[in-house]
Amino acid sequence: MTQEEKPSRPDSGEHPEDEKPRYKLRLCITGTTSLSARAIVNVRKICEEHLHGQYELEVIDLIEHPEVAAREQVIAAPTLVKSEPPPTRRFIGDMSQSERILRGLGLPADDPPRTTDDTPRKE
Repeated sequence: MTQEEKPSRPDSGEHPEDEKPRYKLRLCITGTTSLSARAIVNVRKICEEHLHGQYELEVIDLIEHPEVAAREQVIAAPTLVKSEPPPTRRFIGDMSQSERILRGLGLPADDPPRTTDDTPRKE
């Protein structure tokens, strides 16, 4: 299973040098497991909420395409690989830690840090 999503980009009238960076992401999964399904949902949510059409997401099933694991240096699945903009970053797991993913993508996290009782911290 290889799925590619390329959200449409409205014509902003901006020049290419004024555009935000375009993110190229590959989510490597293994079959139709619940972990793979959660990773797909979480990555799509992060992309739609924070990248606003400035991304390409390709979902690759490593069972069907094992050669991708070696090429992308994937040692566990699910793994999200960000190849553009540089540097390349890899994230392993169900992608539920959206704040960590956002920081790794170089994006600001929206939510303040939470304590164990889920109340906002006062700093």
